[in-house]
Amino acid sequence: MKLTRASDYAIRGVVYMSMQPEGSIVVIPEVAREMDVPVGFLARIFQSLSRAGIVISHRGKKGGYSMARGPVDVTLCDVIEAVEGDIRLNLCLDGYNACDRMGFCAIRKELAVVQEDLIKSLQKTNFAELAVQEQKHRDSL
Repeated sequence: MKLTRASDYAIRGVVYMSMQPEGSIVVIPEVAREMDVPVGFLARIFQSLSRAGIVISHRGKKGGYSMARGPVDVTLCDVIEAVEGDIRLNLCLDGYNACDRMGFCAIRKELAVVQEDLIKSLQKTNFAELAVQEQKHRDSL
């Protein structure tokens, strides 16, 4: 499995947002500059994050985005699924009859276990933790 650029940029953007004081409103160009992400692409990504309830869009002259929830309440899984949709390692794990072997396939059963472990791991990692790590990295430069 490989994350798309959209997921990578979404994660970077939410890390930056998580580093800001609670209630801060930031603009896309600031996030893009600080996290080395293309502005236009990030704007589209933040629309998905807003629809998923991860960030809030503020319109008007002093508009921008703020966190909808505290960083401790937002996980890597939340952000990836906001951009990519449900995490599925293989088509057969969607629950549809994508393959005639679904009922007895040993590979499907193993992939289901791996997928479940991946999702659990991504759900354990929150953006408060990631923001601390990012800030430590910045401080060491």
